[in-house]
This record gives sequence, C-alpha cells and structure tokens, in this order.
Amino acid sequence: MTRTQRTQLTDIVHDDDQESVTADFVAGDERALAAMYDRWSRLVYSMAARSLGDATEAEDVTQKVFVAAWLGRHTFDPSRARLGGWLVGITKNTIADSHARIARERRDREAIIASLDREVSWWSEDLADRLLVADELALLPEAPRQIMQLAFYDHLTHSQIAARLDMPLGTVKSHIRRSLDRLRTRLEVNDDA
Repeated sequence: MTRTQRTQLTDIVHDDDQESVTADFVAGDERALAAMYDRWSRLVYSMAARSLGDATEAEDVTQKVFVAAWLGRHTFDPSRARLGGWLVGITKNTIADSHARIARERRDREAIIASLDREVSWWSEDLADRLLVADELALLPEAPRQIMQLAFYDHLTHSQIAARLDMPLGTVKSHIRRSLDRLRTRLEVNDDA
C-alpha cells in the first residue's frame, strides 16, 4: 500500500465517513485495518500506557487489540457501536487481561521467592548436621549405607526397604540398628571434639 492510499483511507476515517472503512474492514480489507491502526493506535497505546505504566506492556496491548479486532471483525455490528468505540472496548478488556496476568505473575514470583526463602532457611539451620550425617553415612559399608540412605533420604519404611532390596526384613532392621549405633558413637565423638 502506498503512502497516498494509506493517507486517503485515514482521511476517510478522520472525516468520520466510516461506512466504507467499516464495510471494508468487516469484509477483510487489510487497507481498512491499516487505516484503523493509523487512526486509533495512539489512543489505544495511550490508554494502555496510562493504565499499565509500562511502554512495553502498552505496545503489547496495542498489538493485541488490533489483532483481536482483525480476528473478531465478523462480530463487529456497526448498528450497535462505531468502530472507534468498539476498539476502545477491546482495549479496556485487553488492559484488564494484562493487569490480571501481571498480578498473577507477581503472585507466582512472590510464592516462589517465599518458598525459596523457607528452603534456604531450613537448609541453613540444619545444613551442618545434614553434612555431618552424610559424611558418616559415606563411611558405612555398601549394604548398610544403601539401607540408611533409603530410610533417611527416601523416607522408606523397613518393609519397603526390604522389598526394594530383596532382603529379609530382619536383615534390614539389623543393618539399621547397627548403623544407627555406629553413627551415634561417631557423632558423639564429633560433638566432644
């Protein structure tokens, strides 16, 4: 489309002679969409920028409004509203959607940060003990170490460990009892030091 053609279409819209632009828009004429964009994009952008307070968000809203208008042009009824009013309605809905999305993203971020803070504080309080236990578990022979790791880290019951390792339940219990005694003795020695 040449600049002259675009100017002519924009002049039609500016002169409030919207009937032909409206008919062309509803019929799918891209030149009518370009004329609408030229006429109302600044209004849409300024509404979004004022409400959202962010240029990037306002640009996003402007694009979404004109895409939604183009995709929904078959729903436009010129007997119910003028084209500009219809675009303002789409703009208000799109701005509301953006506010809802921004609020949702903020809540999600805050929830993640709060959960990270809880995890970090839990680890920081208990980290030394967990590292000490992990070091002591690493010193156990293979079978008892594997059993203790399943009990401590995977939180499996004695029966579940026996089933997973295909060992008799009594053997699992014996390994746990001896390993706990060994760990207790080593940890007491570390505490005394």
